[in-house]
Amino acid sequence: MEAWITDWMNQFGYLGVFLLILAENMFPPIPSEVILTLGGFMTTTTSMTKLGIIIASTAGSVIGAAILYCIGTLLDVERLEKIIGKYGKFLRLTIKDIHKADAWFDKYGVWAVFFGRLIPLVRSLISIPAGMSNMKFGLFLLFTTLGTLIWNTVLVSVGAAVGDNWDEIVGYMDIYSNIVYALIAICGIAFLIWYFKKRD
Repeated sequence: MEAWITDWMNQFGYLGVFLLILAENMFPPIPSEVILTLGGFMTTTTSMTKLGIIIASTAGSVIGAAILYCIGTLLDVERLEKIIGKYGKFLRLTIKDIHKADAWFDKYGVWAVFFGRLIPLVRSLISIPAGMSNMKFGLFLLFTTLGTLIWNTVLVSVGAAVGDNWDEIVGYMDIYSNIVYALIAICGIAFLIWYFKKRD
């Protein structure tokens, strides 16, 4: 995959970075860690600059997040109420559960969006509940941009700093991602156990 990403960025430059990161936001399995650290390294071998790659990648990321936010608005609370009213007994969910989750996101949503942009997998998916809860779009864009800018700047800068060893950083990021995925899975299982025990 690294060779394909390299060829794409060599051929299309900043537009290639923009499109790759846009796709990464829409399809989370595409690794932004590889794209950004490799992009940072390429600032040492091509005419591209760190600032240019950071701007292109941030633009792609924010637009991708905005698209997912809009998808989330199609699954607003009212529609979820209808779905839960019809199928909730099979999922053991109630309309009250939906209201609790929506209230939580109304209270902590901006921080969930900001910190979520720093966590693999979550960084893309967090846009959907933001849209579902009808978070103010301006706030969503602000905190999405801030979190994304930090993530992109760090990885691009690290890629530029380590040069030919950029792939070692990707290895460390893979470890970080795997730990995050494991923690998400453990927390999800623990929540389900707690939730179903509470319902019994």
